[in-house]
Amino acid sequence: MTRFPSSASTMGGGLGLKPVHFDAARDCTEAGLWYEVHPENYMVAGGPRMAWLEAIRACHPISLHGVSLSLAADCVPDYEHLKRLKGLADRIEPALVSEHLAWSTWRGQYHPDLLPFPRTNEALERISDNIARTQDALGRRIAVENPTHYAVIEGHEWSELDFLGELSRRTGCGLLLDVNNVYISAFNLGFDAADYLERFPGDAVMEIHLAGHSADADPSSTLLIDSHAAPVADPVWSLYERVVDRIGVRPTLIERDDEIPGFKMLLEERAKAQALLDTVRVPA
Repeated sequence: MTRFPSSASTMGGGLGLKPVHFDAARDCTEAGLWYEVHPENYMVAGGPRMAWLEAIRACHPISLHGVSLSLAADCVPDYEHLKRLKGLADRIEPALVSEHLAWSTWRGQYHPDLLPFPRTNEALERISDNIARTQDALGRRIAVENPTHYAVIEGHEWSELDFLGELSRRTGCGLLLDVNNVYISAFNLGFDAADYLERFPGDAVMEIHLAGHSADADPSSTLLIDSHAAPVADPVWSLYERVVDRIGVRPTLIERDDEIPGFKMLLEERAKAQALLDTVRVPA
């Protein structure tokens, strides 16, 4: 099987990989195309699911985007989970590995959500240690994604941008900048998304995510929800264009996890991101 290098330098616009799109995804020859999967769906020794992923990997770079390491939990990452994740990474040789800045485990119980936390000095120490443990176990640098916010949490001792920057400085990890998360959080909490992105530590960004959002189904709510069930909204495209103009080209993923359209429609949305990347100024 052909193996791509671990460098993401040739990766442009990518798509979340869905089984329904297997043939089209494997056979597509667009330059710079890559795919992202949740590793939790593939941490198995073999079988049809692994064979399917390896067939895609023979043709395209793969990124592993974790949803259950629970880096912000009050405990270290689960040893068996890390062991299985390393086995998958060694087998697939992903171009990128990423995880969320959130927690989902508590006293042995797993909660199927990405939950927030106060950005305290204690949290910084704990999460830095968990990131370092993860990178040591995998033998790879990971990227950590900025969260989506729906309510103000008390007790912060760090701004989010300073917290993310310090995590990167202490551990050497990269950052995954989700522009849609920023837009939603700014709308829900009332801050300026453009200002936030202007100050985001761009040198640490290894990957960018773009996704669609939805209004809360509760008619009494004014929240936006990170649904990944719609095309990328125009304001998010505008913010993304400003980001890549400032920090340069980064591998950029179109996320779609619900109300999934045909592959052709996703490829058209991916082409919009690729067109923006192709016009970015190259630093002298």
